Amino acid sequence: MDFKGQRVVVTGGAGFLGRKVCGLLESRGCSEIMVPRRAEYDLTSEEAVARLYADCTPDIVIHLAAEVGGIGANMDNPGRYFFANMSMALHLIEHARLNNLSKFVQVGTICAYPKFCPVPFNEDDLWNGYPEETNAPYGIAKKAAMVMLDAYRRQYGLDGVFVLPVNLYGPHDNFDLHTSHVIPALIRKCVSAREAGSDSINCWGTGSASREFLYVDDAAEGIVLATERLDEPVPVNLGTGMEITIRDLVELIVELTGFKGGIEWDDTKPDGQPRRCLDTSRARDMIGFEAKVGFKEGLKRTIEWWEQQGDSAIKEESA
Repeated sequence: MDFKGQRVVVTGGAGFLGRKVCGLLESRGCSEIMVPRRAEYDLTSEEAVARLYADCTPDIVIHLAAEVGGIGANMDNPGRYFFANMSMALHLIEHARLNNLSKFVQVGTICAYPKFCPVPFNEDDLWNGYPEETNAPYGIAKKAAMVMLDAYRRQYGLDGVFVLPVNLYGPHDNFDLHTSHVIPALIRKCVSAREAGSDSINCWGTGSASREFLYVDDAAEGIVLATERLDEPVPVNLGTGMEITIRDLVELIVELTGFKGGIEWDDTKPDGQPRRCLDTSRARDMIGFEAKVGFKEGLKRTIEWWEQQGDSAIKEESA
């Protein structure tokens, strides 16, 4: 697909990942990129979605917008996260069909995989079990969107794409301690503790769970490549294939931030899914995607950004 002359709506385009995706689209010659804002278009409302399509008349929709958070936020908002993510996809895909869209791109989530999925996660195992309980409503809502895209391609001929990025991180991430994911939360805790001269930081769980992380620039490249090169919603993992335990991650962030205190583990809090690590061979074979930013380098860039922005970034995001 050539983006020149295409009108592209990027939901969530003003966010952490969306800014990078919009920048890449522009660099590939797309001159008409529209980013709907929640104040004007509540995408959980069918009326607002219909109005968005009428106002923007897109050829392509890249759906990045989501209501999401870390383990604590998922435990507090299971109903909201299911409703919001399911209703956004439901209305956006249905109106893509009604408006004869060229292509609809749905960004899924690794939370859709079974809790005890064999490692590394292969896309063929996506249905072989129930997701980890704390984020199952969010994960299932996203996975249902893939089913809808597949059904709409078979019945209506709507071209769709479904990618599954692993946990993202990087500058401009969400650093709110209650709703953020693990890397920004740990960076903020360590920097704050260092500056306050604290003796220790507190971390959820046992540290035994493992995760894989993808730098935001790499994720954006994978999404744009998938938009260019795919036309059916075969699930495609986007990741690095590198697994790290939360305990090792904490120790690395402690080292990189220069925090000298101890680490206290609260094992009354959940670890979440036991392991996460992706088989990324399908992305390599189907769209030519391989991550470029090394993990330690990505962490350094993220820490540097937070140290420069600090609480001003939180205020800007909440404004």
